[in-house]
Amino acid sequence: MKKASFLMIIGPLFLLGLFSFPLWNIILGAPQYPEPLGMNIHIDGLRDMNEFDLQNIDGLNHYIGMRKLPKPEEMWEFGTFPLVIGGMVTLGVAIGLLGFLGKLSYRWFLGWFVLMSVLGVLGMYDFNAWMIDYGTNLDPNAIMKLTNADGSPMTYKPPLFGHAKMLNFDVTSLPATGAWMMFVGMMLTLGAFFLGLKNGKSIATTKSPKPIAL
Repeated sequence: MKKASFLMIIGPLFLLGLFSFPLWNIILGAPQYPEPLGMNIHIDGLRDMNEFDLQNIDGLNHYIGMRKLPKPEEMWEFGTFPLVIGGMVTLGVAIGLLGFLGKLSYRWFLGWFVLMSVLGVLGMYDFNAWMIDYGTNLDPNAIMKLTNADGSPMTYKPPLFGHAKMLNFDVTSLPATGAWMMFVGMMLTLGAFFLGLKNGKSIATTKSPKPIAL
């Protein structure tokens, strides 16, 4: 149980990487940009991949009627996500320490993993909803008003995951370093649960009464 608890203590600490490294990355490449434009999505705001990238992306978006990229104070998520991550790190480490002291069962390790998974799914849903709103609610007075083949207004939602073609831009959206650190941390906590489960079965087998010989 102590080895499982040690993994449970270490796993949530990997989430601290989200305070230093980006969670997600979106890259826009086009022939007129030898060096692609990109933005790193952190839990507390958007940042340039290269200097002036956000400014250049806003300039391009202006022509097709998209709003400027939000500042940290303009989205409640950028104020809430650091608190949620900090709380989950604290909770996970506390569960691991109490497990190490024999105060909690290894089942709490799975509970933390499930809670973190639910929060992750909700975060992805919120992120995708923001991109839909950002890419579809366009300024009707935009300089460029482009339409699809059926005459409907063209929308510019970036992909949540993977690659998409938007006008002459190739847009790629993928997890970044922070997301992979979070994934590793969550896998460690899941491993802690299965290690605790294995140890629990081993102890139960050891304590089972031996059959009486006739």
